[in-house]
Amino acid sequence: MTKSEKIAAGKKRHGFSSVNKPRRGGSKKFEVLAVEGETVKYITFGDKNMSIKKDQAANKKSYCARSGGIKGKDSKLSANYWSRRAWDC
Repeated sequence: MTKSEKIAAGKKRHGFSSVNKPRRGGSKKFEVLAVEGETVKYITFGDKNMSIKKDQAANKKSYCARSGGIKGKDSKLSANYWSRRAWDC
């Protein structure tokens, strides 16, 4: 299966119109169809019952410090990458 076929199958299966673009929904607060190299992966992240309040400097500083040492912060195939991106870390 080629990369474009994998992307098309993932879009159809999960109802996405584009890749690497988070949207609200799924089993968590956000969902994204992530593509990195030849790998296509459906990722959900965030707690539906919490607001992130990223406009508060103290909250943002604390979150970015906590999540920086977690595995996967540089891989588009991890929930941590997308969560840090949402916080603008």
